[in-house]
Amino acid sequence: MNPAIGRFGAPGANRSWRLATLLALMTGAVPASGLAAQTIAITGATIYPVSGPRIDQGTIVVRDGRILAVGAGVAIPAGARVIQAQGKVVTPGLIHSESALGLGVGRSLAEETDEEYTAVGGTSDGEQSGDINAAFNVSAGMDANAVNIPIARMGGITTALAMPTNGLIAGQGIAIRLLGGTLDDILVRSPVVMVADLSDRTRSAGGGSRAGALARLRQVLLDAQTLRRRRGDFDQNRIQPLSAPAEQLEALYPVLDGQLPLYIRARRQSDIENAIKLGRDFGIRVILRSAAEAWRVAPELARAGVPVVVDTRDNVPSFDGLRARSDNATLLKAAGVTVILAGQDPGGQMNLRFEAGHAVRNGMRWDDALEAITLAPARAFGLMDRGSLEPGKVADLVLWSGDPLDFAAGAELVLIGGQEAPLTNRMTELRERYRTLPPRY
Repeated sequence: MNPAIGRFGAPGANRSWRLATLLALMTGAVPASGLAAQTIAITGATIYPVSGPRIDQGTIVVRDGRILAVGAGVAIPAGARVIQAQGKVVTPGLIHSESALGLGVGRSLAEETDEEYTAVGGTSDGEQSGDINAAFNVSAGMDANAVNIPIARMGGITTALAMPTNGLIAGQGIAIRLLGGTLDDILVRSPVVMVADLSDRTRSAGGGSRAGALARLRQVLLDAQTLRRRRGDFDQNRIQPLSAPAEQLEALYPVLDGQLPLYIRARRQSDIENAIKLGRDFGIRVILRSAAEAWRVAPELARAGVPVVVDTRDNVPSFDGLRARSDNATLLKAAGVTVILAGQDPGGQMNLRFEAGHAVRNGMRWDDALEAITLAPARAFGLMDRGSLEPGKVADLVLWSGDPLDFAAGAELVLIGGQEAPLTNRMTELRERYRTLPPRY
């Protein structure tokens, strides 16, 4: 049984309605006219809207999948399902910005196997061979009912970016909501980013050197501009051969137009500086990921308006980031950089909130750390109807037993688009199945 239903069901609630709801949650078949149309009021909680100050003894009302009202003196509509939440905490649903959720394995963004089929090779739908894969979109390979999705959801994650992982230009990432069902049920936006890589991993794309990889990426962008300007000449074979097939170059038009950010993995200071210059030279939006040495160029990143996605536990020096340090996120935030936190912990998709806790441990303000896993990624990736608790926004929110950045707390209720998501997964099902073993004979 979903513990959230047992704990928070309104007194005197209709038993048949609750049974139907439970069955729908267990099967994932929650109709749009069902839970999303329900009016829910969570009251008495400490609410962190993120877009504004903390609200003590607050109330948040959800109707038709959207936030209707939030505040300290909000009236509860007649007929609403009321959840008494004294001593508990409400935050927006968390947004995971570096994920292979629903895409099987292969390499994760940390070059590790962090998904469900870790013993089986060739099961990744998040990568494609070749160096230039701009036209590749991971949505076609998405498994909306992958077993890692409910695991992440139990960690309070309601939205995730599913990313391709291979190539100098790996392809198009998408934004999904962690419900289950079909691709149409979970897809929030496609594409949401174009993924590129200027780290040590892609030196081979430039003949074995970082400078060569950067030069090739620049040439691909230049050729995309040329193709758009001289498409007629191209069709008549009246221009020099281009650096990539036409369909790959055409997929870069939204990047050149500023509609789609180029999400670049770059760890060394020199690679980060090259990424900043690339964005400036082509007039494109850049978001950095990994960025182990970003703290060394924090003022430049702030001036360029480049958001940075940081793994707070990426503090072990390597040849691709000799100056990695634990307070990278703190130093970037202090310099005025938009900081987003995302973990690369194998098997730890549900541990995003602990990345934020680790940032607090290393000097970041608690409120800033919460923003870095909610509103900051929503703004950076164009998901403006998510990331904070404001009237009119999508009702993605989590009710926590205590401080969400603390190991001792847990998610007790997760709403995604106003729908109550089940807080069970394959691991909890196995635990319950074998909790009581038959006597041995």
